[in-house]
Amino acid sequence: MDLYLKGKTAVVTGASQGIGRAVAKELALEGVKVFVTGRNEALLQEVKEEIIAAGGAEPVTFAQDFVAPDAAQKIAAAAFAALGSVDILVNNAGRSNPLDIVASDEGWGASMILDFERHRQLTQQFLPHFIERKQGAILNTISTFELRVMNGSAVYKAALVAWSKQLAGEVGKYGIRVNNLQPGLIDTENVRRFFNEEERKAFAAQQIPLGDFGEAQDMANMATFLVSPRAKYVTGSIVAVDGGMRHSAF
Repeated sequence: MDLYLKGKTAVVTGASQGIGRAVAKELALEGVKVFVTGRNEALLQEVKEEIIAAGGAEPVTFAQDFVAPDAAQKIAAAAFAALGSVDILVNNAGRSNPLDIVASDEGWGASMILDFERHRQLTQQFLPHFIERKQGAILNTISTFELRVMNGSAVYKAALVAWSKQLAGEVGKYGIRVNNLQPGLIDTENVRRFFNEEERKAFAAQQIPLGDFGEAQDMANMATFLVSPRAKYVTGSIVAVDGGMRHSAF
């Protein structure tokens, strides 16, 4: 199925590994010129080489610490300089942050900056451009809402969802779509920190109807559809890629 993405441009944060890396590669294979950004320049170069070897459109790499105070401005300026115009923004950066029930302000603040504030700031850098062109697709990688333990990332990703739902209501009249992609347990370094192989098998057998953790490619496949013109009537939504793990019916 043609997703009508060839020739478009995209910015993907947290693109040096895991879900962001898979999303960047899949977009490039669809003919999208992708601006990939992350902290690790060596890993970004690996992404570039991997995409070129697979036959995708050659990406632009930009090493930047996402939590730096001026990160949003620097990423946006570099993206416009490299791409000219931007059609798609994938707000993917983030990291699970387990916290005690009585935790420091520093711990909570780190999650607020990484998992909400920088995404909001970066999106606002691109919104005037999207509004002027009367088009744009914004996709946020979020978190599960069904944790039974404290996690700063999940709390501020929930804030990201509330903000993006409101934003979708405001910018739809300009042809801009805003959606959220919710992973279950995806086999990435971010998740492997918490499960060894035996624990993974046991958890999946009890909690995941499809019987195993997902792969980053599963997220990339859905992300690529959601930012494509094929999803032109989808906005303000949360789309789960979790093997059926979520308990809530709504």
